[in-house]
Amino acid sequence: MKILSIQSSVAYGYVGNSAAVFPLQRLGHEVWPVLTVHFSNHTGYGAWRGPLLTPADVAEVIAGIEDRGVLADADAVLSGYQGDPAMGTVILDAVEKVKAANPDAVYCCDPVMGDVGRGMFVRPGIPEYMRDTVVPRADIVTPNQFELEFLSGRTTGSVTELLEAVDVVRAMGPRHVLVTSVLYRDAPEGSLDVVAVSDEGAWAVTTPLLPISPNGGGDVTAALYLAHLSTTGSPAAALERTTSAIFAVLEATLAAGTRELQLVAAQDAIAEPSARFAARRLR
Repeated sequence: MKILSIQSSVAYGYVGNSAAVFPLQRLGHEVWPVLTVHFSNHTGYGAWRGPLLTPADVAEVIAGIEDRGVLADADAVLSGYQGDPAMGTVILDAVEKVKAANPDAVYCCDPVMGDVGRGMFVRPGIPEYMRDTVVPRADIVTPNQFELEFLSGRTTGSVTELLEAVDVVRAMGPRHVLVTSVLYRDAPEGSLDVVAVSDEGAWAVTTPLLPISPNGGGDVTAALYLAHLSTTGSPAAALERTTSAIFAVLEATLAAGTRELQLVAAQDAIAEPSARFAARRLR
């Protein structure tokens, strides 16, 4: 595939495009990274340096790509954290241009807003903007459980409740929903689920819950799911390959004792994910 990826970038570490581009390339896809920021490191450190690009600057880069006459070659647009509605407008304009040039292109949105234990960590107004404006325009969305609950306005303490919440989000527009970091009330201790839902059905993969939560994991997951869904056409197969690959990355990160994802060390598992986890059908 050829993927227009509009996300943040860091010099040190792996979040945003710095987390998504290499795994996609390792899978054999061509990526056109458009940067929304270029920081020294991710903001989880509490201190960072570097420029926050303006929406106008980002729009200029996209316009330059359009000048090359290649937007019709793009198979997908991928986006993650959106710092303000003005940047979101630029991203949605890019999606509109790509789809006008290639009606078969898809938009994969990771609706980054918050997480369990942290609450919302984006600027006021962004969650509502994501819910009301961005998510309805997406073909694929990859929220974590906390974000799914906000988008749907529902609690998700059981499988039934989770699927009901996903159906609310799918009714907004996206046909594919991948829910990460799912913990149920009665789930076995030390495990979590990742759930994929589409028109074809719903599937879950259960993995061990590792004592690690590095920044950038969601960025890699969204990129991998987009890639595997597009190449296999199967949500179940994409779920299995994505969870196997990201789990290998997390294992390598835990073994290295670092807070930065070990994408390079685990690149073989990304390129050729093992059949480590089997998807089970939920409906």
